[in-house]
Amino acid sequence: MSLGISYNKTGRAFGVGLAMLLGSVAAPAFAEEPTLSDEAFESSKQLYFEQCAGCHGVLRKGATGKNLEPHWKKTAADGTVTEGGTLKLGQERLEKIIAWGTEGGMNNFSDIMTEQQIKDMSTYIMMEAPKPPEMSLDQMRATRKVYVEEADYPTEPLHGRNWENFFVVIERDVGKVAIIDGDTKEVLTHIPTGYAVHVIKASEHHKITEPETPGRFWYTMGRDGKMTKIDLWQTPDKMLVSEVKVAYDARDVAVSGDGKYIIGGGYWPPHFVISDAVTMEPLKVVSTRGVNTEGDYVEEARVAAIYTTPNEPTWLVAVKELGQMWQVDYSDLDNLRIDKIDTARFLHDGFFDPTGRYFQIAANASNQMVVVDSKERKLEAIIDTAALPHPGPGANWNDPNCGPVAGTTHLGVGTVTVWGNDPENRPDDAWKTCYEVETDGPGLFIRTHPNSKYVWADQTKHPEPEIQQSVQVIDKETGEIVKTIQLTEQEGHAAVHFEFNADGTEVWVSNWNLADSKEPNGEIVIYDAETLEEKARIKGLFAPTGKFNVYNRSNHVT
Repeated sequence: MSLGISYNKTGRAFGVGLAMLLGSVAAPAFAEEPTLSDEAFESSKQLYFEQCAGCHGVLRKGATGKNLEPHWKKTAADGTVTEGGTLKLGQERLEKIIAWGTEGGMNNFSDIMTEQQIKDMSTYIMMEAPKPPEMSLDQMRATRKVYVEEADYPTEPLHGRNWENFFVVIERDVGKVAIIDGDTKEVLTHIPTGYAVHVIKASEHHKITEPETPGRFWYTMGRDGKMTKIDLWQTPDKMLVSEVKVAYDARDVAVSGDGKYIIGGGYWPPHFVISDAVTMEPLKVVSTRGVNTEGDYVEEARVAAIYTTPNEPTWLVAVKELGQMWQVDYSDLDNLRIDKIDTARFLHDGFFDPTGRYFQIAANASNQMVVVDSKERKLEAIIDTAALPHPGPGANWNDPNCGPVAGTTHLGVGTVTVWGNDPENRPDDAWKTCYEVETDGPGLFIRTHPNSKYVWADQTKHPEPEIQQSVQVIDKETGEIVKTIQLTEQEGHAAVHFEFNADGTEVWVSNWNLADSKEPNGEIVIYDAETLEEKARIKGLFAPTGKFNVYNRSNHVT
């Protein structure tokens, strides 16, 4: 839910989330209205975590979405005071906003919440937000579970398959990850993970500290803060080897370049945690609370995304509300070096240029792409874009006029923005808009492959079903849309997210069912990357979203 801007209906009525962990926090006492029964309060608290906290924050102070505190006051630099709040909007107005959405980008929730849930939620957000508990290192360590001991890790793959062309697929609604053989198209297993997994990361090839087996181990991060470790060399029934919980609400994870450490970022508590990549034991916690680019202290400064720098012994940590990229050097955990780079808000998804030096990340509330130089550990450039850039895993390719370029889709408008990203050889074109492509609707993801002549963009955020169910293919040479492909006409389905197979001859697209279901309700549609014709459909999946090819991801193929 977003009373202003929203990019995703994250979460479903499933699993144990942050709200369940607030059970020890009693509902606030009020001398007068608004009030809810204990049952309605608890139900609304859980629903808020699932549907609203991602955009508005646990404390409701706002981020991508508006501030939802009962009453707020803001003083501008010129002394002008602005006041607002949910109490000022009132019950009737709030119900309409939640049910119908807004022109500012919020989805309608009439198809997700019942009338009574909308009514209760309107009341709930006029009450003071309960504050969640913190989480200590000892608490994290107590959650660690080991299913396969390190001594039992195989020294070679046990299944005889081409594991580097496996696809690791998020099945968000059921809290699982599917492993699919990219050669045979078989679904090998469904691995239980954390609630509503957002991102999966693998060990990657690294310029300085090469891990022993890039791409073998994969790490998931659930919205409930649970990290799981997957070993693709195991037989399918034993691929889940360990897990640990490092937050109550979380989004991302990354592996150090040498494969020794993993880092998980929390929405709540706002911190990141460094753990041993082999044992999954948490080693170090660092709070991300701090002062933002405007000089204001922010308690709920959430870690939105984390990436391993390909050429340096560091991670890039996006601290969303601060508008800062933190470059964290993992070469000495006892004397942790962190370079805090002021950029723009609110940082979200990003990707590296082909050299691995420059990191390009969306600051979607600022309508900008931020570029960080990971070698110099400083801000390189800021590129103005259309409304609400969201590149997902991003795309790099060569343009006949601008040379090496990158692109992003947008949540707020049907546009793909393309900019130059080769400052060494094309300094006049670097970090400047090369061209824009008008698409049929706003989307979440853009993707290509070095062996493909096309760039693919989805339109998942458009309200019209026909557009939402279609993807558009852009020719790299002309910058023109050459084909619009509608994956399905099934009601309640959308086309979302792309991934190429290892050699770039196939494009995998998710046919995503937006409704909850305990039965398989989605599929992956596979297209020939050259002819753009459909080749196959993989069924038996639960709301498949992100798909990650082992070779592409461990070799930085964008």
